[in-house]
Amino acid sequence: DISREDQDSYCVESYRRAQEAIEGGFFEKEVVPVEVPQRRGDPIVVSVDEEPSSIKMDKIPSLRPAFKREGGTVTAANASSLNDGAAAMVIMSEEGAEAAGLRPLARILGYGDAERDPVDFTTAPSLAVPVALKNAGMESADVDYHEINEAFSVVALANLKLLNLDPAKVNVFGGAVALGHPIGMSGARIVGTLYSVLKHSDAAVGCASICNGGGGASAIVIERMS
Repeated sequence: DISREDQDSYCVESYRRAQEAIEGGFFEKEVVPVEVPQRRGDPIVVSVDEEPSSIKMDKIPSLRPAFKREGGTVTAANASSLNDGAAAMVIMSEEGAEAAGLRPLARILGYGDAERDPVDFTTAPSLAVPVALKNAGMESADVDYHEINEAFSVVALANLKLLNLDPAKVNVFGGAVALGHPIGMSGARIVGTLYSVLKHSDAAVGCASICNGGGGASAIVIERMS
């Protein structure tokens, strides 16, 4: 079992990491500014995620459980928030990149999918990651950093434990609890953030994983190109 206190502590850490990453400018080349038209005056330019600065840390322990009134541990704070977002990525063959005169940021070493009973979807990434690593011809120790989508704090905590990962190497710039989880774009977002972490840390190999509500999960292993 993973306690409410552990989930709340993880939530606080996710927000702290996201806030530090934003303040350090680590998202600047990852986030595209968006102009929001106003009825009067100039448009507002949104260039940073708004969610990480909205949290009131002192309110987290007193929030009511979201799903189970008695004994529930998941709250609006230690779960991912409701956000809008979009992401874009370009995937092509090495030959195609050379022909177009493009320099790839990273290459895909392997990927994998796994599934289990839908009620246990939160731990499905722990099954998908080994498949992706096997397809990449790598061991867990070969991975420098991980991104695990934080649909809930408990997702990251459970898979950290099951995969025996170092928390300092997972979701270094914060995760979906702090940044949001716009369903449909989160997979691309965590891969983009994984690349940013690898570049900032001058590291080579990263693994991103994400679960879905149907009991499945997907994982991908990438290598940063120098």
